[in-house]
Amino acid sequence: MNDSTVKAPPIAAKKPHSFSYHGITVEDDYAWLRDPGYPKVDDKEVLAHLEAENAWFKAQMDPHQDAVDALFTEMRGRIKEADKSVPQKDGDWLYWIEYEEGAEYKKWWRKPVAGGDDGSGDELILDEVALAEGKEYFRLGAISVSSDGMKLAYSVDDNGSERFTARIKDLATDELLTDEIPGTLSSLVWVAGDRGLVYSLANDQWRTDNARLHWLGQPLSEDVELYHEDDEGFRVGSGLSANEQWLIISTSDHETSEVRLIPARDPLTEPILVKPRARGVEYEVDEREGVLFILANDTHENFRLATAPLSAPGDWSTLIEGSDEFYLTGFDLFRDFFAVEGRQAGLDTIEIRYYDDPARIEPIAFPEASYSAGLGDNPEWAMDRLRVSYESMVSPATTFDYHVGERRLEVLKVQEIPSGYDAGLYATERLEIAARDGTMVPVSIMYRKDRKETYNLHLYGYGAYGIAIPPGFSTTRLSLVDRGFAYAIAHIRGGDDLGRAWYKAGKLERRINAFTDFVDVARGLIERGLTAPGKISISGGSAGGELMGAVVNSDPQLWGAAVAHVPFVDVLATMLDASLPLTPGEWPEWGNPIEDRAAFELIRSYSPYDNVTAQAYPPMMVTAGLNDPRVTYWEPAKWVAKLRELKTDDNLLIFKTNMGAGHGGKSGRFESLHETAEEFAFILWQMDAHP
Repeated sequence: MNDSTVKAPPIAAKKPHSFSYHGITVEDDYAWLRDPGYPKVDDKEVLAHLEAENAWFKAQMDPHQDAVDALFTEMRGRIKEADKSVPQKDGDWLYWIEYEEGAEYKKWWRKPVAGGDDGSGDELILDEVALAEGKEYFRLGAISVSSDGMKLAYSVDDNGSERFTARIKDLATDELLTDEIPGTLSSLVWVAGDRGLVYSLANDQWRTDNARLHWLGQPLSEDVELYHEDDEGFRVGSGLSANEQWLIISTSDHETSEVRLIPARDPLTEPILVKPRARGVEYEVDEREGVLFILANDTHENFRLATAPLSAPGDWSTLIEGSDEFYLTGFDLFRDFFAVEGRQAGLDTIEIRYYDDPARIEPIAFPEASYSAGLGDNPEWAMDRLRVSYESMVSPATTFDYHVGERRLEVLKVQEIPSGYDAGLYATERLEIAARDGTMVPVSIMYRKDRKETYNLHLYGYGAYGIAIPPGFSTTRLSLVDRGFAYAIAHIRGGDDLGRAWYKAGKLERRINAFTDFVDVARGLIERGLTAPGKISISGGSAGGELMGAVVNSDPQLWGAAVAHVPFVDVLATMLDASLPLTPGEWPEWGNPIEDRAAFELIRSYSPYDNVTAQAYPPMMVTAGLNDPRVTYWEPAKWVAKLRELKTDDNLLIFKTNMGAGHGGKSGRFESLHETAEEFAFILWQMDAHP
């Protein structure tokens, strides 16, 4: 199709289809957009419709290609193209990653700790650039060096389907071994003195219901299943304890978990079950000198840290009590101390604690009032300094070493912005805005100090799965802020920004709180004179795309432009289909409408696709990935088709399906940057802002 001749958006055919549950019948005239042969998509009518939408997208965006190119050039200018991470010691080697000038992908390097700085000992262990050559999509999954440093296991997805093929490389000869494991979706864990590799296969529904052991040099038919999960809602994952003595096999859904331990040196040993699963109880485990450390939410929703003897793994004694004030999010064991991570009033906290003196607590102090911080890569058991990452909405990413004995942060690297960046031009605030039920919702906001009184504002949100959106730094965001926008992050319920209760208040029967929080934040920002109705652009992806769909249905007049990436908008139909990859594991998050009439009615009341009505909608950009197993392509396709049918306005609606990508869109660092430039060009165009 010649894009220059596209004069009108494609109108999808309506084909009567319905389904009934609990005596309720739902009509779905666009159900045909799901290819009956999925996950293979080759239905000619379906593909023709998606291509027609892509042609309409291109026809509308082509006249604005200069703006896209300018934004892309500007964004790329903020990236140090030839860049490398700070090397980190692991055993006898220092490891780092490096980007070369113009490269979409990175290279993985190492050198001997005992070597010099002249580069003579530098060793390229994995070249993503070479692996990605000639491929439309490339993504590195797991990467793991054997404990003796002589072998490298890695996995690759080259179509966005999230089915990775694992390979093993001999680092002494730089040659690939004959071992090849297709269909993985997991970490790769070395065991048995580096003779074995533990992995998980994705089944036909993209669910990892297993942990398997592969012996190097043996055919896959000889692989041993160490654990199989029978509950279709649970996923299995594997890793090593911090001291690398134990293989840890975990299985969990969104609210319940169960852990088994196997000696890493002898992975065929009968597993030790730490504690049988109990609905609603999540826990994770590590081990030191015969003592288990357990992070669990059994006594407090914000988790406690407990210990138990390895001989009685289910006999838990509290080490750190759960607290309403401190949300305990994780811990890391080291030989001489352990580190605890959490959030206090929504702010990241890292504490050093000691085995022999539990009352001794040493928090790491950070320089700003609002920031995002966390432990980085700390691979060794005996460490006297910890790698720490830090950033804020106005402070570029910083890598520290925290010297534990001296309680001192040492700056190792600050993100360099080649085109220049003056933090003094910008301000950031953390506001609280009252939701309609009186709950105070945090908002992180960034703007230029020379802003106008009433101005365009971009509002971002997610609000699901207990995933917090930190107030971090973004070089791309500057392209909006430097054009007079404020940029705000609404820390709405459904995320765990303020603890586990905050998450629970935005899921299941209280899901609608996430949507109303977002709207109320927008209204609160308007009331404070920071923006005005119609001067707010919004964006979100996946479950955040569901958020976009809900708020354009409920309050379309507030938004000047909306962007929904791979949006989860056909919630009811997806939650009714247990054959889809994620559905059974998602019922604890959204409810099970198959068995529960109340869940059916609630989901139906907010599912964006099911609630499109004949009203005016804001200008909208929607994206999808043909190979996306998380939000299947037909969800946004159906939603856009229904919007085209019912909306009463002349505002632009464009929809692009990445035909060779999955949930994350394009894979290269500049390809993905181009998609952000496209999004921002659309927003600036629709908001009548300077491109």
